[in-house]
Amino acid sequence: MSIGSQTSSLAIELRGVHKRYDERAERAVFSALDLVIPRGSFTVLVGPSGCGKSTLLRMIAGLEAVSAGELLFDGVRVNDKPPVARGVAMVFQNYALYGHMSVYDNIGFGLRIAGVPKAERHAAIVDAARQLDLEALLQRKPSMLSGGQRQRVAIGRAIVRRPRAFLFDEPLSNLDASLRGSLRAEIAQLHQRLRTTTVYVTHDQVEAMTLADQIVVLSPQGLEQVGTPDALYDTPGNVFVAGFIGGQRMNLLPVDAMHDAALRALGAGQAAQLALQGVAHVGVRPEDIDLVAGDAARIERIERLGADSLVHLQAGGARFTALSADRQLAPGDLVGVAARRQHHFDGTGRRTPRPAP
Repeated sequence: MSIGSQTSSLAIELRGVHKRYDERAERAVFSALDLVIPRGSFTVLVGPSGCGKSTLLRMIAGLEAVSAGELLFDGVRVNDKPPVARGVAMVFQNYALYGHMSVYDNIGFGLRIAGVPKAERHAAIVDAARQLDLEALLQRKPSMLSGGQRQRVAIGRAIVRRPRAFLFDEPLSNLDASLRGSLRAEIAQLHQRLRTTTVYVTHDQVEAMTLADQIVVLSPQGLEQVGTPDALYDTPGNVFVAGFIGGQRMNLLPVDAMHDAALRALGAGQAAQLALQGVAHVGVRPEDIDLVAGDAARIERIERLGADSLVHLQAGGARFTALSADRQLAPGDLVGVAARRQHHFDGTGRRTPRPAP
C-alpha cells in the first residue's frame, strides 16, 4: 500500500456552531461560528492561548461535543458520529506514543486494532517509515528517540490510517527552534504529496504564515478573520489581526495629539485631519519604514536580529519600531522616517479605506 494512494479529502464546514461547557457560564467558547475548510486545503487555526483553537480541532475530531449548530463533512452532518467513524487522524502535541512498543508497533497500532491483515499492515508501516526517514529506527523504543523523531512517529501512525483529514494540535511546540524548522518543512512536503485536508493548530504566527494556504485567526472574542497568508498580512481586517500577524509586531499609533509628531513624520498626516476622516489608529509595519536622512525621530535602542535590526524610535511623545539593515545606526542618532505603506482603522478597530490626501 502506498502512502500516496489516499482516499478523497474532506470538505469541512461549521454552520452556526456554539460551544459551551457550562450553560450557566457568561461566555461561550464559540457562538454562531461559521467556517469553511476547503477540500485539500492546509488550514491553520492561529491565535493566543485560550481562544479555543484546540477546542475547535477537537470538535472536528469528535473528541468534544458541538453544543449547537452543524458540523458537516462533505455536506453531511456528523455532530453525533463517534471519532472512529469520522475518517480523520489526529496528531497531538505530546506525541501520545506507547513507551513499551517499538517504533514499528507504534506506527502500526491503529491498523492492528482495526484488524488490518499483517502483510498489508507491514507494507503500510514500511512505506510510512520510508517517507518519514524512520526506516533505521523501526525497532527502537520512543525513549531512544529525539523529540523530532517521536513526532515523526506520531505522524506516521496517522498517515497509515489513510485519513480523509489530518488534525494537528500544536505538534511542534515541544521542540527546539532548529527541530521546529526542519519538521515544519517535512509537514509542508507531506501535504504537497498527499493533498489531504489538513487542519493545524498553533499559537505561532510564523508557523501559520509558512504552512497555510488558509489562516483562521481566533481571539478570545471569537473568529477575527479568515484568508490567505498574503491577504491577512497585506489587508488585516482589524487591529487584532494587524497586531498578531507579521514577523514583527505592527506599530499601531493612536490618532491623538501625543502621536501627532510621529504620524506626520511617517507621512500619515496630521492627527486632527485623520480623526475627522474617521481614523482612530494608523498601523505601520516595521519592515515598511525606511530610515533616511533627517531629524524627525531619535533612536532609543537597537535589537540586533542578524542581517536586520529592530530599531526603537521616538518622535514627540510616541514610540515605534523600524526594521533596518544599516549596521552604522546607534542609540541617540537622529533620523528621518518614511512609511512605504500604512493601514488605517476606525474607532471600533475595523479596517477603513486609506483616506484621500
